Amino acid sequence: MKSNNDTKRQENYGYSIKMRIQRWFRRGQFISWDIQSIIMVVLTVLTIVTTVLMGFLIYSRFKMAIRQTAVANTESVVESAVDRLEADLLNVRQISNAVNYNIIQEYDISSQEFERQFSLLYEINTDKIQSMALYDNEGNLVAAEPLVNEKADAGAAQQDWYRNAADEIENIHFSSPHIQNLFEDGTYRYYWVISLSRSVDINDGEKPVSGVLLVDMKYSMIREILERINQSSDEVYYYLCNRDGEMIYHPRQAEIDRGLLTEESGQIKEYEDGTYELPVNGQKGSVVVGSISYTGWRLVGVVPDSVQTSKIQQFRYYIVVTTLIFFMMLLGVNRIVARKISNPIFKLNESVKAYETGKTKDIYIGGFSEIRHLGYSVKKSYEQIEVLMEEIIRQQNEKRKSEMDALQSQINPHFLYNTLESITWMVEANKNEEAVFMISELAKLLRISLSKGRTVIRIADELQHSTSYMNIQKVRYKDRFETEFLIEEEIKEYCTIKLIIQPILENAIYYGVGNMDEDDGGKITVKGKKDGNDIYISVIDNGMGMSEEIVENLLLDNGKVPKHGSGVGLINVHTRIQLMYGKEYGLKIYSEPDEGTEVVIHIPAIPFSEENRKKLEEQTYRKGEAYDEKK
Repeated sequence: MKSNNDTKRQENYGYSIKMRIQRWFRRGQFISWDIQSIIMVVLTVLTIVTTVLMGFLIYSRFKMAIRQTAVANTESVVESAVDRLEADLLNVRQISNAVNYNIIQEYDISSQEFERQFSLLYEINTDKIQSMALYDNEGNLVAAEPLVNEKADAGAAQQDWYRNAADEIENIHFSSPHIQNLFEDGTYRYYWVISLSRSVDINDGEKPVSGVLLVDMKYSMIREILERINQSSDEVYYYLCNRDGEMIYHPRQAEIDRGLLTEESGQIKEYEDGTYELPVNGQKGSVVVGSISYTGWRLVGVVPDSVQTSKIQQFRYYIVVTTLIFFMMLLGVNRIVARKISNPIFKLNESVKAYETGKTKDIYIGGFSEIRHLGYSVKKSYEQIEVLMEEIIRQQNEKRKSEMDALQSQINPHFLYNTLESITWMVEANKNEEAVFMISELAKLLRISLSKGRTVIRIADELQHSTSYMNIQKVRYKDRFETEFLIEEEIKEYCTIKLIIQPILENAIYYGVGNMDEDDGGKITVKGKKDGNDIYISVIDNGMGMSEEIVENLLLDNGKVPKHGSGVGLINVHTRIQLMYGKEYGLKIYSEPDEGTEVVIHIPAIPFSEENRKKLEEQTYRKGEAYDEKK
């Protein structure tokens, strides 16, 4: 026999399928109740995320474009400034070449033509050069323009420009900006110059000697170019350094001198021409490096990150307005989409609720193809579930009835054999009255046992069956025990399963008082009462009792308790009650060794009527009410 849990599960299979669908649609009721809002919330979240991402991308794009534009403009300015500086430096180099090749090497330094040409060349280029001077190999002044007196402590041979020219005679050397400090000036003015020096051969009669030619380029030429490009730039600035990283020009030289600004000019000397990511005064920035030919100088354009920040402010209003417009447009689209999606679902849910309440048998089929398919599926599912539930209920009822009939048919034939033998013995012993009594009680017992094939009878009939059984047993056991029935009259007209008291009485006789002597006062008491909506029938004996271990296993079919007697037993009764009424009903057993045993039957209080009897046997009775299968 299958377990009670399996049986219960099978019984409720069809019903649970329907309930799951109903619960699904109840949840759908919540969804449909606010499904438009839910869709709107989801789409709004997506809209916000999309708008924010779009704004971020626009911002990033603008920022990148501004940076790229700033860097590209800086590259263009650096390239143009390098070309201008190279052109100016080339002019000064050409002046130095003209002095060397056209004057020094062509004329004797002592000739008037030398002086004239030397002076003429200076006058022509006064806009570019501050002075020209020729020194011999011992550092003595040979010629100079303009005509001025050399300072007594000039020490030309000890200065860098002189030593560089003497050490590397093949090159023209460019110095860092410095104050011209070789000649006296009556105006006491200081001139910043960049010195070009080179080794030359001097014609001094027939005695050729070597010397150094000095051409002092006006520093203002370079300063004006760099000031001009710095003034035309917004936050981007440009500076010039030599091959050793020493500053030639910087627009913020005062800040550098005070330590308020630092430049990575020491690194710049290692870089080739191009654009690099370098920290600018401790912040992210870019530098554009351009080399000036022949000098080793580097023109550096610095693009701080603040350039991007300041320029992006101009586009902030545009970005905000654009994102807001886009957001409002998406909200409008979201509302339309939410209505388009939610309305068919709402109509489908309303039709399902109406179907459940019996108002209509129509299920809404419309909307998108998926919703139409869902509506069609729900409709077909309901139709199939109705058919399936009817079939499952029919099968389960038949199965339960078969199980109940099988259990009830397990009456031990030995009881009948023993009773008939007792009657035969009484007849042979001429105990006719006793034989008539036994036959009468046996007839009552058999009549109630058969009950026209019914499973459910009145409690009064079940008590009569138990009384007849006990009367027969008292004769057989020669009145070794007493029997007492204490039954409330009210419960006799309630429903019960037949043959649930007799097996318990049999166990009470066999295990309890059957083996007691007549003098021991064996007694079996049957009590019955109604408590609320339940009925309790107790069978109490004062026999030998049982241990706790045996009591715990009596209602478990685990083979730990030996089975004797009728074969119906307590498990049989317990199982039949639960099959009929549910797991909350059945038997309770209380016993202690040498103290007796009490078995309590717990069943629901259901008034006996032909209608209720049929519903119980057909398993359509629920919680005291008639259950309509068509619901």
